[in-house]
Amino acid sequence: MIHRKSVAEIAVIQEGGRCVAKVLERMRQVVKPGITTMDIEREADRISRELGIVPAFRGYNGYPACICVSVNEEVVHGIPSEDKILAEGDIVGLDFGALHKGFYSDAAVTLTVGRVDEETQRLLDVTREALDRGIAQARQGNRIGDISSAVQNYVEDNGFSVVKVFVGHGIGRSLHEEPQIPNYGEPQWGVRLKPGMTLAIEPMVNAGTDDVKVLADGWTAVTTDGKLSAHFEHTVAVTENGPLIVTVDN
Repeated sequence: MIHRKSVAEIAVIQEGGRCVAKVLERMRQVVKPGITTMDIEREADRISRELGIVPAFRGYNGYPACICVSVNEEVVHGIPSEDKILAEGDIVGLDFGALHKGFYSDAAVTLTVGRVDEETQRLLDVTREALDRGIAQARQGNRIGDISSAVQNYVEDNGFSVVKVFVGHGIGRSLHEEPQIPNYGEPQWGVRLKPGMTLAIEPMVNAGTDDVKVLADGWTAVTTDGKLSAHFEHTVAVTENGPLIVTVDN
């Protein structure tokens, strides 16, 4: 069942989304060579308490941290660790969700650690643009497949692959709601979009094969060929005036 939100409820989600954006921005400021992924976790936890929001991931199905931090070939759900030290040339995906006044919001960004080579930067640029193209399709009257195909076509036209085993999702009173939002599909397929729907759109893009596997920790998903992966995400409300990105700080 798809839960559509009122204008007032979307405003509350937007309040929480602004906090998510603030946490991600603070994490962006601390990422540099030599820090551990647990250092980023501690900073996210500190800012969350300062903002009065509840990190959404910690405890969700037993997940042990408040952020997912995925380095290089890690696709999503990387667990912060004192043993994982960021190095010049790495890329790091930061995924953070929050519960605020009974509603969830969720966003992710992939950052460079110091300088990266041209092809790595292109992977990040294409993934971010794929997100923008997916969001542009989150309009009343369109269908889920319009979002999915916009993402897939742009990514594959640029020589990369979309991850198929993990998908975007509805979001609101629960962290994961209907409908699912694959990063692949055909235009005009699936659920028709209506005002009040709130969606977490999140392209996950691999430099090589789209195959992934989950490590023995039960969470961290990695590319099977060891090549890089990038992930960007926003929570978006479908409104009568077009898509409204709620996980921005403005």
